[in-house]
Amino acid sequence: MDRILIWGAGAIGGTIGAYWKRAGYDVTLVDQVAEHVEACRTTGLSIEGPVEAFAQIVPALTPAEVKGDYPIIVLAVKAQHTEAATKQLRPHLAKDGYVLSAQNGLNELAIASEVGDERVMGCFVNFGADWHGPGRILYGNRGAVVVGEIDGSIRERTRAMHERLRVFEPDAVLTDNIWGYLWGKLAYGAMLFGTALTPDSMSANFADPAREKAWIALGREVMAVASARDVTPVGFKEFDPLAFAPSASIEKARAVIADLAGYTAKTAKTHSGIWRDLAVRKRRTEVDEQIGIIARLGAEAGVDTPAIRALVALIHDIEDGKRPQSIDTLKVLIDRC
Repeated sequence: MDRILIWGAGAIGGTIGAYWKRAGYDVTLVDQVAEHVEACRTTGLSIEGPVEAFAQIVPALTPAEVKGDYPIIVLAVKAQHTEAATKQLRPHLAKDGYVLSAQNGLNELAIASEVGDERVMGCFVNFGADWHGPGRILYGNRGAVVVGEIDGSIRERTRAMHERLRVFEPDAVLTDNIWGYLWGKLAYGAMLFGTALTPDSMSANFADPAREKAWIALGREVMAVASARDVTPVGFKEFDPLAFAPSASIEKARAVIADLAGYTAKTAKTHSGIWRDLAVRKRRTEVDEQIGIIARLGAEAGVDTPAIRALVALIHDIEDGKRPQSIDTLKVLIDRC
């Protein structure tokens, strides 16, 4: 059985790691929070919430404690830490091994620039989870999990990873268009960053007709950039990105937003991870690496993204203490739209 190193034992990496270890996989977690590492390897990592609740002892290390190499390394750190984490893990990646990016955004591009395209596998995740402290993760709701090679091929290693992911999420998908899924998620992700401008829940934001102009503008700008890059976005159960394509009707976009209001009302994870970074953990978000990159790629393709650029600026204002999380802050984005 292949040894698996999960670099980043937070919401995504910790949840998957606990499930894999419980199923008997040879898993080791890596995290920079020493108290979290100690809890995982002694008293156990507690998965809490409505989906399933259990505690699982999982071998865990701090980055300085990692030795040897691994054929599979799952990278599950925040997007802004991708470059630094990839440099740290690279000496521990087996010669014929690969890195699976279980993150939000287009981090496969940054990872490939460090380890090479052949040693990267793409992954799309949309389940709801939050790190609540050392040894504690809220698993708020199930969601889509998709795996695929970044060159569009399907290989033996891709099928094997798909089977591993099915241990965690039985409906996990194997795809030859992982970029389509990642760009589809970016449209939804941009909206989630928008909801973090206010103290309200995701559901309350999506349910308010006065705010829909912002969600539609963000979705349409992401789809315009994807189209310019010849990417065909793919939807998932909770979200259809093509409803925001340039040719789609306003009615389709509104229907998807209404669906999001209903979907996000049913999860124990009421607010996005971005909101939690700003309101609870008081730390910087992934906005540049997840959302700012859309504006940069759009500029390269000749696509203007005023709503995306405004969103990035507003998130930075909140991070820097220049604006509060409030409806007035969101109104600045709405006015720009």
